[in-house]
Amino acid sequence: MEILWILIAFICGLLAVQVSLPPLVGFLAAGFVLNLIGVEENDLLRQLADVGITLLLFTIGLKLRLADLVKTEVWAGGLVHISLWCVVVVSSLLLAGFLSAPLVGDLSPLGTSLVAFALGFSSTVCVVKLLEDSGELRTRHGKLALSILVVQDIVAVVFLAIAAGETPSVYAPLLILLIFTAPLLKSLLNRAGHDEMLPLAGFLLALGGYQLFELCGVKGDLGALVIGMMLSGHSKANELSKSLLSFKDIFLIAFFLSIGLAALPTLETFAIAVVILGLLVLKFMIFIGVFAILRLRARTIFLSALALTNYSEFGLIVAYISNQAGWLSSQWLMIIAVASAMSFVVTSTLYPRAHSLYQQHKEKLKEWETKRHLPEDIFDWPREVEILVIGLGRVGRGAFSALYERVGSRAWGMDAKAELVMRLQASGMHVFTGDGENADLWEAVDTEQIKLVLLALPSIKDAASILKQLRAAGFQGAIAGIARYEDDRQALLEAGVDHVFNFFTEAGVGFAEDSLALVKSQSRASGSMAR
Repeated sequence: MEILWILIAFICGLLAVQVSLPPLVGFLAAGFVLNLIGVEENDLLRQLADVGITLLLFTIGLKLRLADLVKTEVWAGGLVHISLWCVVVVSSLLLAGFLSAPLVGDLSPLGTSLVAFALGFSSTVCVVKLLEDSGELRTRHGKLALSILVVQDIVAVVFLAIAAGETPSVYAPLLILLIFTAPLLKSLLNRAGHDEMLPLAGFLLALGGYQLFELCGVKGDLGALVIGMMLSGHSKANELSKSLLSFKDIFLIAFFLSIGLAALPTLETFAIAVVILGLLVLKFMIFIGVFAILRLRARTIFLSALALTNYSEFGLIVAYISNQAGWLSSQWLMIIAVASAMSFVVTSTLYPRAHSLYQQHKEKLKEWETKRHLPEDIFDWPREVEILVIGLGRVGRGAFSALYERVGSRAWGMDAKAELVMRLQASGMHVFTGDGENADLWEAVDTEQIKLVLLALPSIKDAASILKQLRAAGFQGAIAGIARYEDDRQALLEAGVDHVFNFFTEAGVGFAEDSLALVKSQSRASGSMAR
């Protein structure tokens, strides 16, 4: 029977990809297909789904920076939005129930609240995929959207912990001592290397955190999130997240299949799902209003709101848990599942056009801006910049130091990481904080004085995104970049970079020339000794 799950999931996922939809839309459809042909959910599928959810929370924790979450626009934006959404949707459902709308009138007050709550989340899987594909994970709006998602996920995890209905044991307060194990966990990650031991370490840490919290009477998913957060600042956190990506996605397929196996949508439930899909307009407008009140810039407001305007796999998890607890009927689980799948289609269709949509409505959207911007959105640009190095990792710092020795204060470095910039400034380097992927930054500065930009970034997508923003702002100077592989080099050249330094090829040439010089010097020394 397991091969049938895989076959149907593959076929439906492949069909979804062919029409430019997220594969998870196909996986939800696969669950319905399996249900239709008489396949029933079993313990194996439930266990695989649980592992998928645990890995999802662990990888979210790996990307979580507390410094981002404590920003007012993040925690207030996430909490205020979901609160307003729940008030409006609960009111709408109660009104529909009073008017005897099909199925809505059967909802209990608790069920009504749970439906609104489940629909309040945005899809981590869908949003991350869209931002990755567009190279916008590190942009101002991308980081804001991801941080809002984490706030929503924390709210969901708290709900899951409460929904478990378990009283924490007397040992639960001791979990706070986990903070002192962070050095040990990071040392374990260092020793795991880079190959198959790294994802295995990830499984150990995620499932170990899950089991530890379960033993203390606390929802295990919260343990996976906490352990991930403890490792979020580690140098290998991003590598670990990438190594677990395929495993997480595979296990989550079981979760989406289990949703479809719970029940089949009827014409009536499908019609209600379409009506709920229309509420996305309301969700978008609430995001716009909340972000505007929190003094964000118009571009950030629009792009973040558009990315977050969908329903969530976490909402499905909330609905699924509520259904298992007997608080929500299988029909409403199906309605939320169908509405979520359709919302993924809407977002996947609209977001690739987000920047052109913003340009079309830019003047109206600017009216939502307040006169006072957040400190992060005020750009302090040095006046004498002629050569700019973007990205101050090891390569970027090396390039900047070499340029500074030759041209002095005309060379400046820029990086989006404020903590790194502060350290480099303390050592006397001419650097400043700035996000090259933020189009508002380039619109706010005069790029005519800049003659050369060096894109010293490890991500080709990030470099291509900055290049696009520079050209859109009218930059006419020269642009150089770095690449590790030949296909990356070609991609940057095709994107419009004037010169690309290939790490391996050009470093290899330099290594060979230095080695030959060593041979020549030894030959001269031998000849001298012979004489």
